[in-house]
Amino acid sequence: MQGSHDTNAVTISSKDMRQAFAETVPLATGGADSASDYCTWSVQQLMKLYYDSKHPQADAAYFHRREFCFTLDGDIFDGKELRTAINNKLPAKIDIGPVYNVDPKHRNAYAGLEGNRKFMPVERELVFDIDLTDYDDVRTCGKGAHICNKCWPLMAVAIKILDMGLREDFGFKHILWVFSGRRGVHAWVCDPRARRMSDEARSAVASFLSVHKGQEKGVTRLTTSTGLQDHPFLDSAYQCLEELWTEVILPEQQLLESSETWTAVLAHIPDAQVRQTLHNAWSSNSKGRDSSDLNTARWNELLKALPNIAQHGDKKPSKAQLAAAAQKAKRDIVFTYAYPRLDVEVCVPINPEHAEEFDPVDGVPTVSQLLKELDQSELNTGSADMQNQWKYTALQKAVWDFHACFLDDLLANNKDELAKKARKAAAQPTTKW
Repeated sequence: MQGSHDTNAVTISSKDMRQAFAETVPLATGGADSASDYCTWSVQQLMKLYYDSKHPQADAAYFHRREFCFTLDGDIFDGKELRTAINNKLPAKIDIGPVYNVDPKHRNAYAGLEGNRKFMPVERELVFDIDLTDYDDVRTCGKGAHICNKCWPLMAVAIKILDMGLREDFGFKHILWVFSGRRGVHAWVCDPRARRMSDEARSAVASFLSVHKGQEKGVTRLTTSTGLQDHPFLDSAYQCLEELWTEVILPEQQLLESSETWTAVLAHIPDAQVRQTLHNAWSSNSKGRDSSDLNTARWNELLKALPNIAQHGDKKPSKAQLAAAAQKAKRDIVFTYAYPRLDVEVCVPINPEHAEEFDPVDGVPTVSQLLKELDQSELNTGSADMQNQWKYTALQKAVWDFHACFLDDLLANNKDELAKKARKAAAQPTTKW
């Protein structure tokens, strides 16, 4: 979450667009007297002409029915002339809202109406939010807005697992992963089927992907199966988590190093005698190894102790039951500390196949950095190449990732959909002779 890096789609200017129409759109189709007339048309007029002439089944009002909101010193308002408003207001944040059944600026005219006549959203992307603050009970490297390369692996494995589930279990294809710029990541699922899902369906997808259901007496409640087998998706997720847990998360977060953190881990073992035995052993032997070796050694000691979990009841448990109980306790610990924690409610794209290589500290360009690089680029290349100066900045890789992981496939899919609609319309019977 992978294609060519055609940058024209994101760098074309209004002037270039008008020139392109002057060269490619037939005069008879556009209604202009001469090719130069197109240069006086607005971008909106040109886009409407393009879709009317090239894709007659496209919804020319689609963009105008989408809501854009700016955050300005605590205020939010609807965008009308998007480019002009951004340039004039310089918002600190831009939110992309749903596509409504009518232009959002006319919403007041539909107040009080019922049924299909009321103002309502008809499309919006399926969005997932993962915030590192939800891992504050796991992280020992920092809390709140803190983010570093020690806790980033929690985000990296979350991206891999959720991307796998959304693609393999739900069949979604067009998924954009972005770093929020502060302390988390967002997934935008943009398939047509996802955009048109009901609230109930969205909730069902989120519920399927979630395993954390709060805490009870200091122990995280999970939705994982209590039987011998979990859902295949959870089995695949555990395979992703297991290696990262022992090699990265456990030693980096030093979860078995202090009494406070190891007590929280041991609380997930459903046998008081096993918990006490490990606690006593670690309390009397807390020195002599470096941090990484200490956490790894104690985890191995915990795994050796798990088969001693007692099964309380009248019947003596079988070896298979004891093994299953031990395996469940191990998986519960790993899922509690490392499985993605969904918050179902300058961003840069992330390639999910290489999420662990992303550097949230030094790998995300800042606005001041980009301004300096743009100034240097202008000195090196001159003003003749203004539209491509971003290629000489740290933003280049982000744009390429955006195309390769998301935009190129989505554009191809939308083109196929429009072609299908056009063929269907052409095949309809007509009364014209």
